Amino acid sequence: MGAGKSSVGKRLAKQLNRKFYDCDKVLEERTGVTITTIFELEGEQGFRQRETKILQELVLRTENAVIATGGGVVLLPENVALLNQGNIVIYLKASVNSQIKRTRHDKKRPLLQTQDRHATLQGLAKTRNPVYEKIADITIDTDTQSISSSIDQIITHINHSNI
Repeated sequence: MGAGKSSVGKRLAKQLNRKFYDCDKVLEERTGVTITTIFELEGEQGFRQRETKILQELVLRTENAVIATGGGVVLLPENVALLNQGNIVIYLKASVNSQIKRTRHDKKRPLLQTQDRHATLQGLAKTRNPVYEKIADITIDTDTQSISSSIDQIITHINHSNI
């Protein structure tokens, strides 16, 4: 959360001349409601099931696209398997302090509607970061660099590797 997936993804896709999909936006367009509403009505489990269906569709039916997933997509093994099916997985890593700064005014993130955002983000990082570190082909630390620098770094990695 707050690592820059949507911002970096959009600009990376434009620079690579590829289509961009944001899983959360696609899900909201399909359901006609916000992610927050889905969480309220179906809970996190319902949201994760819907997220998996969108991810399956995007990964299996699109080519040469840049896809921004939700941060918790790696919680389900079937999603990790989908991501690893010949795709380049980019992990945009952000510290909890950066996430706090970047999401401080955001009221649309259901998991952050809590009294202690710092503790929530620490807990999420403890669960998710090891999975991202394991499956990522490219890891970019977004704490101290601009979106443009992050994109340049990604493109350099892609151009100089066998992935």
